[in-house]
Amino acid sequence: MDRLAFFNALMAGPAIAGTLIVVAFSFGLYGPVPIIVSVVVAAIAAVPAGAFVSRLIKRDDPNWNPDHKPGDYGLVPPADAPEV
Repeated sequence: MDRLAFFNALMAGPAIAGTLIVVAFSFGLYGPVPIIVSVVVAAIAAVPAGAFVSRLIKRDDPNWNPDHKPGDYGLVPPADAPEV
């Protein structure tokens, strides 16, 4: 998972949680349980959503040319490392 995927996950989490909370409220589910469930589902779904959007962005970018393979730097790359 690269830095772009982390950034996308940080944006996707609140968007997914907000959508799920609005859906729960529209079904008449008011209270803390639907909100907590929405936040947990969003936290779990944000990481794959961020990675998916990152791959889409990089696939469609004509100037993207990685010079190393994914996983060379482990899970969290160093700050000065190029993007995966």
